[in-house]
Amino acid sequence: MASLLTGYEYDIFISYRQKDNKHDGWVTEFVNNLKGELESTFKEKISVYFDINPHDGLLETHDVNASLKEKLKCLAFIPIISRTYCDPKSFAWENEFKAFVEQASNDQFGLKVKLPNGNVANRVLPVRIHDLDPGDIKLCESILGGVLRGVEFIYKEPGFNRSLKPDDDEKINLNKTKYRNQVTKVALAIKEIILGLQTELTKPVKDSARRMESFEEVDKNEKYTDKEKPARLNGIKLLSGVVVLVLIILAIVLAYPKLFKKDKPANLRSSEPEEISIAVLPFESISNDPEQESFSDGISEDIINKLAQVPGLKVAGRTSSFTFKGKNQDLRKIGEQLNVNHILEGSIRKSGNKIRITAQLIKVADGYNLWSERYDRELKDIFDIQDEISLAILNAIKIKLLGAAKEAVLKKYTDNPEAYQPYLQGRFYLNKYEGADNCNKALDYFRAAIKIEPDYALAYAGMASSYLFLSNFNYLPPEKCLPQMKQAIQQSLQLDDEIAESHSTMGSIKMYNEWDFAAATIEFKKAIELNPNLAEAHEQYALCLGFLGNYTEALKQGSIANSLDPFSSMINYYVTNIYWMAGDYEKEIEYGKRLVELDPNFWGGHYHIGRGLMYLKRYEEAVPELEMAVHQNFSSLTLRSLGLIYGLMGEKVKAREVLGKMENLRSTQWFGNCDIGVVYVSLGEFDNAFQYFEKALEKHEGFMLYFKYFIRLFPEFEKDPRTKQLLEKIGLPYQ
Repeated sequence: MASLLTGYEYDIFISYRQKDNKHDGWVTEFVNNLKGELESTFKEKISVYFDINPHDGLLETHDVNASLKEKLKCLAFIPIISRTYCDPKSFAWENEFKAFVEQASNDQFGLKVKLPNGNVANRVLPVRIHDLDPGDIKLCESILGGVLRGVEFIYKEPGFNRSLKPDDDEKINLNKTKYRNQVTKVALAIKEIILGLQTELTKPVKDSARRMESFEEVDKNEKYTDKEKPARLNGIKLLSGVVVLVLIILAIVLAYPKLFKKDKPANLRSSEPEEISIAVLPFESISNDPEQESFSDGISEDIINKLAQVPGLKVAGRTSSFTFKGKNQDLRKIGEQLNVNHILEGSIRKSGNKIRITAQLIKVADGYNLWSERYDRELKDIFDIQDEISLAILNAIKIKLLGAAKEAVLKKYTDNPEAYQPYLQGRFYLNKYEGADNCNKALDYFRAAIKIEPDYALAYAGMASSYLFLSNFNYLPPEKCLPQMKQAIQQSLQLDDEIAESHSTMGSIKMYNEWDFAAATIEFKKAIELNPNLAEAHEQYALCLGFLGNYTEALKQGSIANSLDPFSSMINYYVTNIYWMAGDYEKEIEYGKRLVELDPNFWGGHYHIGRGLMYLKRYEEAVPELEMAVHQNFSSLTLRSLGLIYGLMGEKVKAREVLGKMENLRSTQWFGNCDIGVVYVSLGEFDNAFQYFEKALEKHEGFMLYFKYFIRLFPEFEKDPRTKQLLEKIGLPYQ
């Protein structure tokens, strides 16, 4: 049966492995149902090639049939992707899937087609009947040159998944999908693909040779008398003249829009232009080597950092964008959650010194593909590829770069791929934000990058950030990381004074470790000036303002940080601290609950809920939350609040048990003197508490900045003249 379009053998080719149809006839049943749905969807007869007969010569045990190439000339290709389909040894994979992709990529339409609604679809429409191993997904995507999408026919219950059947109950299925609805989705997707191809075929032909071919085709199909031909030719000339005239008028309108612009009535005002924003999703690593994940993540992060330099462009933070890593979610929904109107996604395949990067820019509102490209280069070209992608994105979203802004986007911190790779691995481990082990791995990689390139400013900045994390979360005492941290950040700034992250880290050092709030303010403002999209700079500046008692401005900066990186647990944790500092404990509880929803395994959510309840004197509700925080993170950060609430409740035995745990923990983990002092305050032992606070003051422990907020719970301690003296030494306002 002929295809709807001339030159094609079939409209649809169904590819599958025979073993997926052998036992229960799943594929046969699906094809029969699909054919029925196609009859209800199309006015025309749709031709489907389905090799149901094992003797057709297309089995895996047979040689390739000479007719297969002709049969693969189809408009849409449906592979039934199972646990075993993605196998380079199988016939279906090598001689159908890969063969169609190659054949379609080189025909008149190409592999991708623009749909009537503006979206771009692949002519390969996968039907997935099992969850796939990550390696199989990467294998598919390496051939398709993009993310594996399609329609899922998967039935799930805890512990297993299988092919969805017509009589499966969607209410029990964890995927909540109904067989009939999924078949309809396939039919409708096919309709969109074919309509897109038909629309493409009817577009004006730019190439003169193709135009002549079109005219010759018409002449073959239609017979004219000698008298009719001049009239037809005159009609063609007239039509061509009209087309040219329309194009000229359109060019004038575009060149001189003001000539055709009508004045609006005085009482009408034009709406504000929509903010231009973008999220860069982590590029999918489709290399066989799992170690290449850090490379792919790093490339994505660098593109984020480049775009973040652009004035007037809001760029979603790395943590929030990377929340969707490995999740095949609808891009429009991702855009809505990140509050952006553009999304960049892509894939990276690295093999030796060869690299392939594919990227596409999607408009969130309608799913329209604004730009896409594939780069096949050598590793040494990686920096040029990043520049090309960044500039192509800006061109697609109509942002022009001039002067300093263009220099900032195209700025290179190294030209050495050998140094760049360990730097990316360092960022990979630092960005995990969990545990001393990951931080120490990050430090090793940053040092390796610096060994290769001693003037690598970003690597020094990475070292400083690693030491700051180890210090802030009590993995190392200040005296063991502060000197190295200051040396690394000073080296970074000496090499390059225009790295926003370096100024933000320097601001944190000035604030937490030196208690120089004026200098910290200067550094945070400089960081924000260099990169307005740096959420961490806004968040740390917000804390600085909070310590100084300017809660209104602090909350404004915190709101900016949250909007830039809404899915970051650390951003949310620190911003919630500001509500606590401002005395809004209901808000602290509310945002703590959000944190638990965002990341149930992160201790910060339960910690904030428990602490907020404690300050509202709802002790019985607070204890389970603080105990959960201790369970998730057994450290001074959580134990001090648990000991504190036991003291407030009069449970002195339990409070002392917590003190015992803190002392025992000293042998394996650094413990702040301030943490122990807080528990002694709750026990009413003020003299012991002041001894620990004096030690904390001497060592410039960062937690002393939060000292005045904890003593709110103890009016007698707050009135003690020694308390005022402590705060004056820190440099914080007493009230």
